[in-house]
Parts: sequence; structure tokens; C-alpha cells
Amino acid sequence: MSPGRKRDFSPVSWSQYFESMEDVEVENETGKDTFRVYKSGSEGPVLLLLHGGGHSALSWAVFTAAIISRVQCRIVALDLRGHGETKVKNSEDLSAETMAKDVGNVVEAMYGDLPPPIMLIGHSMGGAIAVHTASSNLVPSLLGLCMIDVVEGTAMDALNSMQNFLRGRPKTFKSLENAIEWSVKSGQIRNLESARVSMVGQVKQCEGITSPEGSKSIVEGIIEEEEEDEEGSESVNKRKKEDDMETKKDHPYTWRIELAKTEKYWDGWFRGLSNLFLSCPIPKLLLLAGVDRLDKDLTIGQMQGKFQMQVLPQCGHAVHEDAPDKVAEAVATFLIRHRFAEPIGGFQCVFPGC
Repeated sequence: MSPGRKRDFSPVSWSQYFESMEDVEVENETGKDTFRVYKSGSEGPVLLLLHGGGHSALSWAVFTAAIISRVQCRIVALDLRGHGETKVKNSEDLSAETMAKDVGNVVEAMYGDLPPPIMLIGHSMGGAIAVHTASSNLVPSLLGLCMIDVVEGTAMDALNSMQNFLRGRPKTFKSLENAIEWSVKSGQIRNLESARVSMVGQVKQCEGITSPEGSKSIVEGIIEEEEEDEEGSESVNKRKKEDDMETKKDHPYTWRIELAKTEKYWDGWFRGLSNLFLSCPIPKLLLLAGVDRLDKDLTIGQMQGKFQMQVLPQCGHAVHEDAPDKVAEAVATFLIRHRFAEPIGGFQCVFPGC
């Protein structure tokens, strides 16, 4: 991009990257749940893509275009419960067990008793859910497993600071463009092309007049006023509601999911993850943003050759968004090496040193 040229932060449609979209209905005890999936490709193994916490299936958009051009495969990118456009009766149950069952149920609803060969690929929380799904044998035709930048030791250490990170994010945005610009400038997504399609799945238009933090108003100065005695509380509450309404008018977009409220499930996503991953009896791939992320169990497992690992430097945590071509190259090479898929477009395998 030439110097002085303004960057375009306008949103881009999913249809620029995926061929189709489908809402998959899953029957359960309480009725029907509807899971949003985005699809591409018509032949080869299915790559079932699971996004990280707070993200959506759209985080895989640019990767999808990159992998489809390298190897013969089908893409199914899923909005997990509580995320994106998926609609479930109990969106607050984000336990690893429930979300793993969701993945199995979606596969069954899409393919019946004879599912095609499937490789699970998950980023962060989605990587943990992929491992839980695989270890519980919920996808009978599972070929392989790929975790992207999720390691038990690092994840457990990071949980202590996660609430501070979430508090540091803006609560609302003036527009989708504003949200996309923030995601790139804050470093959450370092690739503008991916941010323009994926941030649409992270934010939504505000509803009602209640602020995202309930009693804690977004508008500065109100918090102190709420501490007045009860006689003045009625006028304070009225003023707070009016201020919230004004905030919503000025900043009509907020996060689709309040991740801070999912804290009780974080431990269950990641505890014991390394050994679960190592115990899955299928070919495995681990893609990391830095080699320093390896914990003891995975270091030993890697030395014993129990999985293939590749480090992709110069990436943030959203590795598949920051470097979609490199991730696509690594996954395509893995698929071809194990004879799970055929190369297309003259793609040449790149066999990493580790």
C-alpha cells in the first residue's frame, strides 16, 4: 500500500470466501438448536474448523480460500454455541463436554450414519474443543487433529490475566468499521483482510437500554454518582438509563458474547488438554505462534515424535488470521504427507524441520 493512502476498514461479506452458508438443525431434549456453518469445496476430506472464544466461523474465511486453492478438500466452519449466528436454547452452557457433543451432533445432522473422512482443526478454545471431541470419539470418521496456538500450560497460566485483558477492551463501537479498525490497531488481528470479514462475527448491534456491564455504566462519572444515598438513587438511575441510551446511539455495536461471564468453564477447556491431545490415536498437528508456548508434556511428546509441530513466527495469537497462507501450507502438507488429500494447482509440499 502506498504511503498516505487511507486503509479500508469496511466490512466484507462471508460470500467472498465461502461458497455457501447453512443453518444445521440439531434435535435435543429441550427442542431444536440451530448451528450456523459456512462451507466450501465438493471433494476430498472435510476440514471441520472450530474458532476461538469470542470469535466466529468467519475467522476462518481467508484460510478457507487459501487451503481450497492448495489441496482437494471440503470446508465446514462452525459457529460454536453462544457465538456468531448459532442459536441454541442454553447459550450460556459453554462447557467442554457440551460443546464437544455439539460438534458430534452437527456432524451427524449433516452427514447421517456415513460421515466422510473428517479432520478437526481448532484455534485456542476451539482447539481444546476439537481435542475433547476427538478423545470422546464423537466423530466416528476422524482422520486427524490440529490444534492452533493452544497449549495447556500456557493457557492455564494466562487464565489469571484474562479478566484484565477483557476489561481492557472497548465495551462498544461506533460502527463495524470502528470495530475492525480497533481489532487491527490493537493487534488482536494483525491481518486487515481477515479482520474485515471476521469482526462481523464478533460484534452485534446493541439491544435495549442496559449497558454491557449491567450496573456499571459505560459513561464516565455515573459510577461515582451511583454511590449516593438512597434518596437520590431514583434520579441517578433515571439519568443512568438516559446516558445508556445516548451511549447506544453513539456506539451501537457491542460484543456478541460476554466472555467474562464464561470464566467458570475456562479451567475445563484446558486442564489435562496436553495428555488428552497426546492420547488421541490419530495423526496430529500442532501449530504455534512461538516455541516458548510448549509445556512439559508436549515437549516430551514432541521429542518422542507423537505429533508434528510447526512454529509460525511474526504471528499474534490468531495465527490462522494473521498468516492464513502459512497455516494453509502447513495443513495442506500434513494432509498430503498422510495421503488424506490430493494437491491441486501445482501445490508443492513444504516439509518443516520439526
